[in-house]
Amino acid sequence: MAIQSETASDATQRVFAHHLAAFGDGIDAVLSDYTEQSVLLTPDATYRGLQQIREFFDAFLKGASPEFWAAFSLGTQVIEGEVAYMTWSAGPFMPLATDTLLIRGGRIQVQTFTPFPS
Repeated sequence: MAIQSETASDATQRVFAHHLAAFGDGIDAVLSDYTEQSVLLTPDATYRGLQQIREFFDAFLKGASPEFWAAFSLGTQVIEGEVAYMTWSAGPFMPLATDTLLIRGGRIQVQTFTPFPS
């Protein structure tokens, strides 16, 4: 019997799905997808390591009202090997945003986040 191994795209999809679901479970669940070597790039700053990434997501989650989450909608989602790309919106709060994630070893190594606020 052959053992089927997980492809890079499968692994990326698994981590990507967990990352999206983790926002409902809080900051520790979100951070479980990152390592101390992870980097998050935004137009305003670069966040390196778990502490800086925690600070970014802590501010993001504290600023997201229940109305923001009610308006949240995923747009484009593309998985290609170790890379995941998505667009999303949250009604009048965030008409458009994009995220790109490089996922290796079951963790997000690099993420870009670009918001296009109203």
